[in-house]
Amino acid sequence: MITLVTPPDVRARAKKLFDRDARTWAAEQQTTIVLDAPLHPPTEREALADLDRVRAWVDSWRGVREDSGIELEWTVRSWSRVGSQEVPVRAIVRGPEAIARVAGETDSWRRLVARLDGLRAVVGSDAQVALRTHARSIADLEDDDFDRFVDVLTWLRANAASGRLIRELPIRGIHSKWIESRRGVVEALHRAGTGATGLGLREPSPLVRIRVLDPSLSFHGLTDVSAPVDELAAIPLQPHRVFVFENLATLLAMPNVSEAVAVHGGGHRVDLVARLPWAQTVTYWGDLDSHGFAILNRLRARGVEATSALMDSGTLFDHRDLWGIDPEPHVGLLDRLTPGERGTLQSLSAEGNVRLEQERIPWSYALARLGVS
Repeated sequence: MITLVTPPDVRARAKKLFDRDARTWAAEQQTTIVLDAPLHPPTEREALADLDRVRAWVDSWRGVREDSGIELEWTVRSWSRVGSQEVPVRAIVRGPEAIARVAGETDSWRRLVARLDGLRAVVGSDAQVALRTHARSIADLEDDDFDRFVDVLTWLRANAASGRLIRELPIRGIHSKWIESRRGVVEALHRAGTGATGLGLREPSPLVRIRVLDPSLSFHGLTDVSAPVDELAAIPLQPHRVFVFENLATLLAMPNVSEAVAVHGGGHRVDLVARLPWAQTVTYWGDLDSHGFAILNRLRARGVEATSALMDSGTLFDHRDLWGIDPEPHVGLLDRLTPGERGTLQSLSAEGNVRLEQERIPWSYALARLGVS
């Protein structure tokens, strides 16, 4: 059976092309995009095999309106048994507007172009990369949210170093959740227009959770405290030992230790640990997996003198029966590990990307190696 390229086939190709590339066309203001679709008309033998179907196919192309956006090339084929026949050989769609029309996306195309043009008027002509990167998010905004988005960018551009909290922004309909859920695209467009690395706002100080393991160091009797990192940094604590634990369960289980404080410092929280003047020399215990070592490496990269605990080959192989599998191991360069830590990390990989979560290690074993009696 012959395969005939039909008008719906070309519309489907236009839709696929539009869905893939329209945001780039709009962001880069491209106008010379062409969809060129050969129609592969049948040979005389193929036409004779199913003449009614071929006639219907030709008629379907004759029915394509001139204003459809599709330009057709026709040719005359001189067939010995059927006679001269005019058949379509190529469908051409020129330009993003026409491709959108053929794809049935005229309204979405015009809305996208209008929005990106409007944003250029606010942030300037140097926003091409940011517009291309975030075109999907911009296109997906409801109309009211897009208007708010423009209002936010306009206000931030006029008040580049306001020092205000998000709650204080004098923009109708804007609140902290609105900004936070769209922060990436807001920052990208603001940076493209002003070169600023931030929004010029005053950010709430993130919270850090600590446990004071020596009651004599407590805050008027409080030993389990979550507080803004800047406030904790200002407290004149002078602990003899500081433990940093990746997991909260370990922090909560720690017994009293003379002159010691424990800090919850897994993942990105290690960046906050580095902001505590009294936590610049620490004992770090994380999960025995590639991510635990990545956090340790990150802590050291922030300038903290960190000694690892229970992240050695001995601990790993003493608990082989408690291993799990790390489905997505960290693969980045960890250049601040000691030779022993690198050896343990290599063992994790060699054994099949295994992991040993710190909560699975028997508590008596862990306390002994933390030097806690």
